[in-house]
Amino acid sequence: MRVGFFVTCLVDSMRPRIGFAAIRLLEAAGCEVIVPEQQTCCGQPGYNSGDRKSAKAMALKFLAEFEAFDYVVLPSGSCAGMIRVHYPDLCKDDPALLARCIAVGARTFELTDFLANIAKLKKMPGTFQGALTYHDSCSGLRELDVYKQPRALLASMPGVAINEMVESTTCCGFGGTFSVKYGELSTRMADNKCQHIAATHAGTIVGGDLGCLLNIEGRLRRNGDSTTRVMHIAEVLAGTEK
Repeated sequence: MRVGFFVTCLVDSMRPRIGFAAIRLLEAAGCEVIVPEQQTCCGQPGYNSGDRKSAKAMALKFLAEFEAFDYVVLPSGSCAGMIRVHYPDLCKDDPALLARCIAVGARTFELTDFLANIAKLKKMPGTFQGALTYHDSCSGLRELDVYKQPRALLASMPGVAINEMVESTTCCGFGGTFSVKYGELSTRMADNKCQHIAATHAGTIVGGDLGCLLNIEGRLRRNGDSTTRVMHIAEVLAGTEK
């Protein structure tokens, strides 16, 4: 399988090791992984802010760079949701372009969904010892139905114990531009999430979207928690976290 890997803006600029971990997992599953060098943003910030023109320009750029691959994989439910759910809305007035969006969207997958349901990776290349808890990001959960997949992959690792937190599926308060527009509300939501994490006594919080993880880690550290590890699921499965 030829897989086009979309790195995402946050991973590229904030935590590139997540991208390398994801590639390691895809290669372990037997995929030929290609990373188009000119890729940039999926267009979600513009779309969420009502700038449909710039978002559509990003969609056209994405299609040109990725529609030749068998599959497109992203370490982010948020960006994958943008491509699969919202690109068709952006291009609904152009039948030919809409058809391209739908075709590419059908081959676009969030990382854990792809590993569990398409590549069917059974043995993870990484190791992990200890308890962790999992945060379900809004877009992956509600737009792509990603819930069982990350848990199944984590459960396949012998040293992992999953301590489920209360309200694992409740928003952490990030929401992209939401956290900028509604800072006080976002902070309260993040603090609630941090309390639920602490109650699990897991020691590690894992998720599939770096935006959520950065938001959660920021509140943990500001609240005086310097020990809880915050990891993307790709880092756990691939064993690349330092």
